[in-house]
Amino acid sequence: QVQLVESGGGLVQPGGSLRLSCAASGSIFRFYAMGWYRQAPGKQRELVATITPGGNTNYADSVKGRFTISRDNAKNTVYLQMNSLKPEDTAVYYCNSGNPPVYWGQGTQVTVSS
Repeated sequence: QVQLVESGGGLVQPGGSLRLSCAASGSIFRFYAMGWYRQAPGKQRELVATITPGGNTNYADSVKGRFTISRDNAKNTVYLQMNSLKPEDTAVYYCNSGNPPVYWGQGTQVTVSS
């Protein structure tokens, strides 16, 4: 089965940047759609971005123009480049695979605060 491990979260100031990585196990990574969700305490889980096996992307309106999802099939890794971060972006970010999502990572905390 597929296992996902996120990394790259941390504390940044508003306007800063972070790059999240999600390393996937398995030999069929390139066939999965991948995505990032986020969830803040007391809030509903929110879809942030998705990328298809062919590289087509989609973004939540709240992050469009600031975040970029990408994938490197040779490395079995999906990335989320987050620029111009806002306090509202503070959440635990989860990587997922499958469409609809089937596998989930453990999450990585992103905190945007001055």
